[in-house]
Amino acid sequence: MALAIGLWSLKLTPGKQEKVEPPADLRITNVALGDVLKDASGRTSVKFTFNPPGGIDEDDEDKPPKPVTTVLCSLKPDTFEQTSVDLILQEEEIYFFEIVGKNPVYLTGNYIEQVVNNPPFEEGDSDFDSDEEDAYDLREVSSDVEIHPDDLEDVDSDASRFEEVEEPPKNLKRALEADDETKPSKAEKKKKQKTEKSEASAETKKEKEVAKEKDAATSKEETPKSKVVEKELPGGIKIVDAKVGTGPLAKKGNTVRMRYIGKLTNGKVFDKNTQGKPFTFHLGKGEVIKGWDQGIVGMQVGGERKLTIPPALAYGSQKLDGIPKNSTLIFEVKLLEIK
Repeated sequence: MALAIGLWSLKLTPGKQEKVEPPADLRITNVALGDVLKDASGRTSVKFTFNPPGGIDEDDEDKPPKPVTTVLCSLKPDTFEQTSVDLILQEEEIYFFEIVGKNPVYLTGNYIEQVVNNPPFEEGDSDFDSDEEDAYDLREVSSDVEIHPDDLEDVDSDASRFEEVEEPPKNLKRALEADDETKPSKAEKKKKQKTEKSEASAETKKEKEVAKEKDAATSKEETPKSKVVEKELPGGIKIVDAKVGTGPLAKKGNTVRMRYIGKLTNGKVFDKNTQGKPFTFHLGKGEVIKGWDQGIVGMQVGGERKLTIPPALAYGSQKLDGIPKNSTLIFEVKLLEIK
């Protein structure tokens, strides 16, 4: 097993031999072409020279072993630009790299620490040899330590050295059964828990409702009611906006669609349009009484208004069905749409 302890890299340049003498064991793992290519189609080979291992012949003791040169790999742009290798260079050994071709090549790897897994001990290296075991042979112990049978009378018996242990009562099983009878069963426990949970949920719900009512009451007290303002238009028409709409304003010349309830001052209803086809007219064209032509102007779609119209702007001295002459009329109107 080898542990990586540092990175290593080397650039190989065409026409130059690189000498490598690693200070520690070195593993080369990758060979790749450089990012800038001088020859975009030519092949580049990496040659590797090393001294072979092995003993020296007795006849050739003065002759060192001849170096061996091999091709580590060959790379070609757009086809095979890098490769993974597993080459280990031994510490303080001398190696040479050179390339054949025009493109530079980069070698990458790691300094490594090689760990040798030795067995815990060799066969026969036991902690205790047979000679050591013989040194502890108890068969040769002196008889001086032997005890005469008469001397055993003064030695306390084993029975006196142990405390007496009371046996559990024979009716222990019945006692446990009695205890089990007093304990609630699983079904009873589950029922009790369900009841308690239901009661807690009901109490929580009730508390939430009380808090909600309290908040509503507080909010009602804190929020003042919007003051209803009664306006009086020229001619004596009185208007009160019960609800202000959010749509466009009604102007003279608009076609408006209305809902209404017409009442006398005594509360008697003499006419109404609250369902079916809405009442439609052209505002300001004289198609209705003057009180309507003036009182509807300024309303917004969705708005509701109360009109109090004097006789002069209603039917005057005319007596109509359900409307006495010189009657002040009250209309509750709602603007549905403007065309």
